[in-house]
Amino acid sequence: MDDRRFLTELFETAVAAADPLKALEGVLPDKPKGRTIVVALGKGAAQLAAAFETLWDAPVEGVVVTRYGYAAPCRHLPVLEASHPVPDASGMRASAAVMQAVSGLTEDDLVVALVCGGGSALLPAPPEGMTLEDEQALNRALLASGAPIGVMNAIRKHVSTIKGGRLAAAAFPARVVSLVVSDVPGDDPAQVASGPTVPDSVTRSDALAMIEARNIKIPEGIMAHISRDECAAPTPADPVFSRNEVRVIASARLSLEAAAARVEAQGINAAILSDAIEGEAYDVGRVHAALASEVALRGRPFTAPVVILSGGETTVTLGAKPGRGGRNTAFLMGLAEGLEGVCGVTALAADTDGIDGTEDNAGAFVDGGSFDRLRGLGQDPMGFVQRQDPYSAFEVLGDIYAPGPTGTNVNDFRAILINPQT
Repeated sequence: MDDRRFLTELFETAVAAADPLKALEGVLPDKPKGRTIVVALGKGAAQLAAAFETLWDAPVEGVVVTRYGYAAPCRHLPVLEASHPVPDASGMRASAAVMQAVSGLTEDDLVVALVCGGGSALLPAPPEGMTLEDEQALNRALLASGAPIGVMNAIRKHVSTIKGGRLAAAAFPARVVSLVVSDVPGDDPAQVASGPTVPDSVTRSDALAMIEARNIKIPEGIMAHISRDECAAPTPADPVFSRNEVRVIASARLSLEAAAARVEAQGINAAILSDAIEGEAYDVGRVHAALASEVALRGRPFTAPVVILSGGETTVTLGAKPGRGGRNTAFLMGLAEGLEGVCGVTALAADTDGIDGTEDNAGAFVDGGSFDRLRGLGQDPMGFVQRQDPYSAFEVLGDIYAPGPTGTNVNDFRAILINPQT
């Protein structure tokens, strides 16, 4: 068995389990008396919208917003592209188009929100008195902080006119049905894309407490805004949401279960650790390495051959001058260090949307000899770690995994194959 080919097949299986057409079949709402408006938002939004058009045999209007390079052709819906992970002026125009699409509706109209990860950055909509530059500064501060996605979204939704349920509120009195592809640990739909159509109960005071607890360096003007009562996002108890419906149609859990079934079909054990793992990426990699080493060397707590699977969203706290790479390659550097000298272990970690952070790869491969091969090429493995430059390490090794945009986004996928006989 070609270990890397097998791990690639598992990644492809996980992505296929979140295929937009498959995810939407059987979950579409009844057709309304009035208009049908579709707003598709996120890195897999164009593919979701195209699948919706295939399944919906009635007139449809609306708009799609996705990341640059992630567009797919839609028959009826215009597709707008904007910047991710730091918002830009195209995102501002896209946000305005989305709000315009849901304005002036009646109670006979239906809004179908197709929401997936990435929408937070793609839909900048600063409140009155604030600018795009303020949202950009906030995003940079949050990305550098190493805070988990739930904390980032809790803060972002209070500095927006579209997030935190505000888009759904703008559509009132139309009914809003949100069909969500989850890329967040725990699959809380209010956290995906900062919940433009799904409010949550996290208050302004909660957001301020999160900032203080993590010592996040938020620009002074933004802190002043969050401190004002009028910035508070709507709550789920608001009657404007009473007719709305929310469904999670694809998630990391379902994708990991599909990959596990593929493993077991080959007569190999599969163990899913969790679909909601968070923490500093490098440290999470070290923990996974300790577990894999225990299996390879002592046959516990799982019996080899086995594939250990996990998902979730780790974070990277950035230093003053970070190099290249995202959270998956940072995870893999921790894994490679912990696996050094352990035979029979091969791993792949990759983002299911096809892009790890801001680079052109989804992730990379490692094994117990990765660090030794770097030294053989005249490179210091820990130098890459200290410079926060994991992409360059795997580029030197030729172990980058770059499938390109996948059309979906159900968070990170990690698979560690342990087979001491290989």
